[in-house]
Amino acid sequence: MKKPLLWLLPLLFLWLLLPPLLAQTRGKGFSPKDLEPKYRQWLEEEVVYIISPKEREIFLMLQTNRERDIFIEAFWKQRDPTPNTPENEFKTEHYRRIRHATTHFGKESPQPGWKSDMGRVYISIGEPKQIERYENETELYPIHVWFYEGMAEYGLPNAFYVVFFRKYHSGEYILYSPMRDGPQSLLIHYDGDQASYVNAFRILAGINPSLAQISMNLIPGEMTIGTTPSMASDVLIAGKIPAAPIYRVKDAYAEKLLAYKDIIDVDYTANYIESDFLARVFLDRKNVAYVHYLIEPSRLSFEQYQSTFTSNLEIDGNITDEGGRFIYQFERRIPIEMNARQLASISDKLFSYQDIFPVVPGKYKLNVILKNTVSKEFTTFETPLTVPDPRSVWMSPLLLANRADRNTKYSGQAKPFLFGDIQLRPSPRNDFLQTDTLAVCLQLAGLTPELLSGGTLEWAFLREGVRHQALTRKLAEIPALDRIIEEFPLADFAPAYYTLEATLYDVSQTPIISERAPFFITPLSSLSRPWVLSMPFITPDSPDIAHILGVQLLNKKAVADALPRLESAHRRAPSEPSFALDLARAYFEKKDYDRVKATVKPFIDHEKESAFLLLMGRSCQALGETADALSLYKTYLMRFGTNISVLNSLGDCHLALGQKEEALTAYEKSVEIEPNQEKIKALVKALKEEK
Repeated sequence: MKKPLLWLLPLLFLWLLLPPLLAQTRGKGFSPKDLEPKYRQWLEEEVVYIISPKEREIFLMLQTNRERDIFIEAFWKQRDPTPNTPENEFKTEHYRRIRHATTHFGKESPQPGWKSDMGRVYISIGEPKQIERYENETELYPIHVWFYEGMAEYGLPNAFYVVFFRKYHSGEYILYSPMRDGPQSLLIHYDGDQASYVNAFRILAGINPSLAQISMNLIPGEMTIGTTPSMASDVLIAGKIPAAPIYRVKDAYAEKLLAYKDIIDVDYTANYIESDFLARVFLDRKNVAYVHYLIEPSRLSFEQYQSTFTSNLEIDGNITDEGGRFIYQFERRIPIEMNARQLASISDKLFSYQDIFPVVPGKYKLNVILKNTVSKEFTTFETPLTVPDPRSVWMSPLLLANRADRNTKYSGQAKPFLFGDIQLRPSPRNDFLQTDTLAVCLQLAGLTPELLSGGTLEWAFLREGVRHQALTRKLAEIPALDRIIEEFPLADFAPAYYTLEATLYDVSQTPIISERAPFFITPLSSLSRPWVLSMPFITPDSPDIAHILGVQLLNKKAVADALPRLESAHRRAPSEPSFALDLARAYFEKKDYDRVKATVKPFIDHEKESAFLLLMGRSCQALGETADALSLYKTYLMRFGTNISVLNSLGDCHLALGQKEEALTAYEKSVEIEPNQEKIKALVKALKEEK
């Protein structure tokens, strides 16, 4: 039998934790079991899904029943949509949902219906607009599909599905996750690779194409990469739906019920754990920018089976531009397996996951989610990124490290925090011992000949705004300006907070640009450095690099810049479907429809990717090859199920060919699925009037 084993890795040092710990003791908190029954029931049953963590925490800090009664009254007032009327519609609806959930859900298990997954979702976001049930299918486990729409005001997508299934025909209906479960979990007779979403998707698509699409993506219209399950769908069910009841609640009011101020972050799920992170942008020797990042969760949990300890990490990330548009998405799947001796060697250490990826110039926001599927814990971070144009004068942010490993065996590879043959060991906390040697990495780019010959770089250490040390170097004497690495012994520095400042001066000693980084020297005699997990990235000369950068440019709508990179990747790996697909997308954006057709033709029967058929159909339609487009759209619908856009295009083709009855059928089906299509509704009306 498997036994969960949690190794709590220290996030901060004990002496740093003392102030918040002392602050918590200023007010004595209660455990729910210490409350009187009616207050315990209110907290743990009646409002368990709609109370924010901050509200719950403050409620447990209240000292008297009078204070609790006042809090409960304020709690409902904050949610009353019409506070000037006697009835609180939100409260009335909430208790109706609890009664419905208790009556109709959870019948397959002894626990009350409000505790079931169905009950939790129903109480959190209400009754779905539509329910589809698959309960007597010979090839599928029992499945319920709930469809919601029009809930953007709660931080949810405009339209989305929530899926429940009875795993192995036993127990109650549980919430389905595209990334955790995958379509393979819905198939009774699936005996293929449990990690292969592609094979299971193909089988499910043969049984029910619409359900297959939902199994990979709960959000209609959200773009995914190939047949990779949607990361946004997992965020939806793990974060956005649980957070929906408190999305519009401003819970600062609760603090006024306490005699002291208590700032608590509102976590959007109970399984969220804190983490530290760091992200820096550096250019390689070819002026390609790479994002080097790390994330250090407050703990890493392992599961024990006999003498083996396992953890399974899923890292999903994306960068978005200033308009919120997705520019790049990436994922990593990393199983970790250790024996008892190996685990003992790292049990008292932090864990640091480190990675790297290329990115084109621009201003972005980086979002990363790290999940541990063993413990169902996850952590996230987001941070702004500025990727420079290498032609402009630029100084990278400072990267501080407590160790610099020279002549590393990974020299020349694309690896996080590796610069030439020097591997740096940074910490997101910038914490050091007096016995450490501080290593700092800096890049300069876009320098003019005058700066190269007469400019200087100054390093200055500041303590409370006063200079502690300074070092000046001439740029002409620095061997490699694309990876300046200086090392400073800290033996002469007293324990304190410092700032390291790097400033570039021109020939006349006028400052051009500067960067600062704070760091801390602890009085402790030792620090526990993390153990690092850093998976190898693709080699710098791989066609994948050109493809990744080309896709980013394409997503930025810079088609002319994207094409050379995408053509290069496709030319070097012509049989790679993703390379061909993205190149075809670029040609389509350029309206070069003949090249689209030539590029996708070898992949038109590719079972993994519906976009090949769609691009071919759209290109034929644009070229006036209407009969061919019609055939391709019909093939698409047969293989991959209903798609509103394809139905409308099918109707357009029928109409162009004078087949008005067939066009009307396609348009009506489209409007039935999505009524908010005024143009299509007008076409339906006109065609009916003609009849």
